[in-house]
Amino acid sequence: MATKPKASLALFHPRHWLTWVLIGLWWLLVQLPYPVLCKIGAGLGNLLYRIGGSRRRIVERNLELCFPELSACDREDLVKKNFTSYGMAIFEVPIAWWWSDKRLDRIFHTKGLEHLHNLNGQGALLMASHFTHLELGGQAIARHMSIDLMYRQHNSPVYEFVQSRGRMVRSPDSQVFGRHDVRGVTKALLRGRIVWYAPDQDHGPRQSVFAPFFGIPAATVTATAGFARIGKAKVIPFTHSRRKDGRGYDIEIYPPLADFPSGDDLADAARVNALIESFVRQQPDQYLWAHRRFKTRPSGEASLYLKPGE
Repeated sequence: MATKPKASLALFHPRHWLTWVLIGLWWLLVQLPYPVLCKIGAGLGNLLYRIGGSRRRIVERNLELCFPELSACDREDLVKKNFTSYGMAIFEVPIAWWWSDKRLDRIFHTKGLEHLHNLNGQGALLMASHFTHLELGGQAIARHMSIDLMYRQHNSPVYEFVQSRGRMVRSPDSQVFGRHDVRGVTKALLRGRIVWYAPDQDHGPRQSVFAPFFGIPAATVTATAGFARIGKAKVIPFTHSRRKDGRGYDIEIYPPLADFPSGDDLADAARVNALIESFVRQQPDQYLWAHRRFKTRPSGEASLYLKPGE
């Protein structure tokens, strides 16, 4: 069901005061200049790497599975860079929510907007990928046009309230949909809305097929093709990447996928995975490798994330 962020007295109950204090400190920190935030983010990333524990093992395992051609030394270097991205993401989230348009325009370098302007009222899935700076990717588009989004709600009601307001600050007429709200998303697409949507996580075997991702069968939702078909919508991929020189982000919107959906769920899912894989290979250090992308296995296959000795 589509929701709007609404404040209530319950959000200010004493049990939430610490959360509000931490969010306030977060807001203060993100007022620092971007180069300073980059340096602090790198330091935090180094700390997260050292205390990463099980999350670091997931990152290491994912990179081992997806980049077997790399040496152990090169993969470990990539793990460290990935945690630097997590450290920076701590600030990229509030940058997306709380920076002014003027400040954001200094760090956004966007191209391909014509593919959205040329929709002529047709709905579209803005197909994203789970890079660590995904909040900034959405705001880069929202700077130019109103978009809706589909996402997983947060368990903390205070954080959920702040998150929803932050994501909608540049598109006040936007709607947010829970990830299971198929009807709401379909109706939005039929009305000609652009809906931010990321299909690159493992949501279990239900309504998924096993399509290759980095050469490994991965549970992949068929909803991308389903939304495009039922919502009569285009599927428009886009990417966002943090510049290596510390001068912001490149955002690129690609042409709509041609001949999609094809009517073959497996072929469509494989096509989506191949496209996302190509984007990940361009910036592997900035992808969300801490997610167990290969958690769900085909019947009879052992887990790919077992600890040594299990």
